[in-house]
Amino acid sequence: MYSYRTYDKPKRVLVTGGAGFIGSHLCERLTRDGHDVVCLDNFFTGTKENITHLLEHPNFELLRHDITQPVLLEVDWIFNLACPASPIHYQYNPVKTIKTSVMGTINMLGLAKRARARILQASTSEVYGDPKVHPQTESYWGHVNPIGPRSCYDEGKRVAETLMMDYHRQNNVDIRIVRIFNTYGPRMAVDDGRVVSNFIVQALRNQPITIYGDGSQTRSFCYVSELIDGIWRLMNTEGLTGPVNIGNPNEFTIGELADMVVAMTGSRSEIVHRPLPQDDPVQRQPDISLAREKLGWQPTVPLKEGLAPTIAYFEKALSGNG
Repeated sequence: MYSYRTYDKPKRVLVTGGAGFIGSHLCERLTRDGHDVVCLDNFFTGTKENITHLLEHPNFELLRHDITQPVLLEVDWIFNLACPASPIHYQYNPVKTIKTSVMGTINMLGLAKRARARILQASTSEVYGDPKVHPQTESYWGHVNPIGPRSCYDEGKRVAETLMMDYHRQNNVDIRIVRIFNTYGPRMAVDDGRVVSNFIVQALRNQPITIYGDGSQTRSFCYVSELIDGIWRLMNTEGLTGPVNIGNPNEFTIGELADMVVAMTGSRSEIVHRPLPQDDPVQRQPDISLAREKLGWQPTVPLKEGLAPTIAYFEKALSGNG
């Protein structure tokens, strides 16, 4: 039904944010499949440790650069993943965050236009905000606070989608938009601030596990290898600009996740509750009908199965052997 190698020869590929959590897994996949990969990163949240194993690969090249500044390259594909993606990081410098999404996307689209490259924008479920429609389909316009503390990320990504569509309509740039839902797995940062990494790190340190709110709010967690497969399929599908939701529709409460992490780590941590942050979504679940129909994609890794290697990664990272 679906063929991975839909190209006639290896591509020259640019991955912005390639030393990040998701970007490093994508670089790994692309080099493994025979493509020439330029990994571009300013190392604000990405780390060289994520890509050290690729540095000696003949098809891999590392470029330290910030996409808010133009870059001149000759490439066939661009995966634009550069942007801090967790609240603790994107709220640290909100002006820089929105510059990355807006100016960075303009620069990458300009490159795509000049080089006649296909470009994929890593968008986010945050474009739906605190949704009033459940589950979220790609046709839902979202419920976002444009002046809140999270809006530098949410609205930045929404503008990035707008820019992608405008360059496509006005300049015929070959675009793809993927809306990524909560993703987890090895290479998440210890100080990431997202719920899976927070819970695992707190559990391994036997610290209190912090739940914001009463724990009844829900998230849908997708293992990173499955997200990479979805992104890959979208990039290789003709005539589909997106946006396309890629995420796991199996919904869990935050309380259920905390209990699972405690049980799997054998932690002595107790669970404590703190007030829910402003504009934090109460419910988040992707409708992946489009991905199933057009990409032949759906996730198969259960949360417990994906948490095992993720916990093992954090155990190693916290012991200083990561």
